[in-house]
Amino acid sequence: MQAMFARLLIACLFCVLTPWITSAGPPFRTDDPEPVEYKHWEVYLASQGSFDHDERSITAPHVEINYGVFPDVQLHLLAPLEYVKAEGQPSQYGYGDTELGVKVRFIQETDWCPQVGTFPIFLLPTGNEDRGLGNGEVQVFLPLWLQKSWGPWKTYGGGGYWINPGTGNRNYWFFGWEVQYDLSQYLTLGGELFHQTPTEVGGESTSGFNVGAIINFTELHHLLLSAGKNFSGSDDKFYYVGSLLSKISLSFVPSH
Repeated sequence: MQAMFARLLIACLFCVLTPWITSAGPPFRTDDPEPVEYKHWEVYLASQGSFDHDERSITAPHVEINYGVFPDVQLHLLAPLEYVKAEGQPSQYGYGDTELGVKVRFIQETDWCPQVGTFPIFLLPTGNEDRGLGNGEVQVFLPLWLQKSWGPWKTYGGGGYWINPGTGNRNYWFFGWEVQYDLSQYLTLGGELFHQTPTEVGGESTSGFNVGAIINFTELHHLLLSAGKNFSGSDDKFYYVGSLLSKISLSFVPSH
């Protein structure tokens, strides 16, 4: 009972201290339904960016923290420092919009059935909109994700709906699918395809791809890399590079 009360308290504090709870399962934009193990942490220190003819946008860096607060339930926080450079404008650097979320898996994987879950994400307007460091409105992503594994192969994907308020903005859909293969205990290779409907009034849909790798130095320490570009719509190019500490076990309440 004491441990259960502590976990409920942590969840409540998380909600109270941040008005809402949140490029994607790193290093890809497509996410998966698999939460962090119960009572374990994941910590990422990473940078991701996108580039086109008119603007560069980079997190430099961002910190992502995930915690398995209950079995099949994960809390998520991403706090970014942003660098933005628009064509003909001075560069800007500062704190961007904060990402919060809760990942919930409600169907477990079996020999014939994929695991299924959802991962609602909330982007809080903590960045300065006038400097191009934030959206200025709360954005919400409501997805559904599936995942299935066969030996060294794993595939996951799905999609969801972005609620994207703001002048000139429009709500939009995102869909993606990723396939990866464990070459060894030290190296995993993967690739994804994704599609996004227009995010602005008068905008266009985009489709693109990413290829990436996960290098496992140990069970705890990992290096994540990916790069890709759009092949329809805007000519964006993007990357992700990050360090991950996984399966960190820290207990808030003594086991005795």
